[in-house]
Amino acid sequence: MTLGPGRALRIGLTGPIGCGKSTVARWLGERRGVIAVDADRIAQEVLGPGTAEVEAVYRRFGPALRRADGTLDRAELGRLVFADPVALRELEAIVHPAVRPRILAAIAEADRAGARAVVVEAIKLVEGGLAESCDEVWLVTCDEEVQLERLIGRGMEPTDAAARLAAQRGLATRLRPRATRVIDTSGSAEATSQIVERLLTEALAR
Repeated sequence: MTLGPGRALRIGLTGPIGCGKSTVARWLGERRGVIAVDADRIAQEVLGPGTAEVEAVYRRFGPALRRADGTLDRAELGRLVFADPVALRELEAIVHPAVRPRILAAIAEADRAGARAVVVEAIKLVEGGLAESCDEVWLVTCDEEVQLERLIGRGMEPTDAAARLAAQRGLATRLRPRATRVIDTSGSAEATSQIVERLLTEALAR
């Protein structure tokens, strides 16, 4: 890997829900010269009040998803799409085309800012084609029991958590051949943090 002047190392961070992608991205983003880009946060902006995308969601999934304050009921939308693979694909078809250019713009901004590395956290990193814009793909995994415990710990109903896990079952296995590095977060936060620090050092030294 050869990075030219003004070109940040691009790390794509992906993996199933509840495995700790956001925590790993936060740790990386706290390192000097590293900028983290959260695809989920960008998707939330895309589905903000009044956007063309959120209006398309209401047309497809029903106006009842519009709360009294004008915002999208994301929890109810999640229950709908994670119980129906076709609905999930339809939601992604609405959101992903608007998210991708914003992520690419954030990567370009990181280059202009002189960042040493930019980390793109996205569950659909590979499927959405963003992996092709990355120098490395880091896969974050953990035991399914740990996933379930973490999702419930976030306040998710057990049935909703189980539905989300079922919708993503096998994802880590499918992504593993595309991964440059794999991080298993089933252990302690301290041990995982040390692994992340080591992998970042190795990646920047390449």
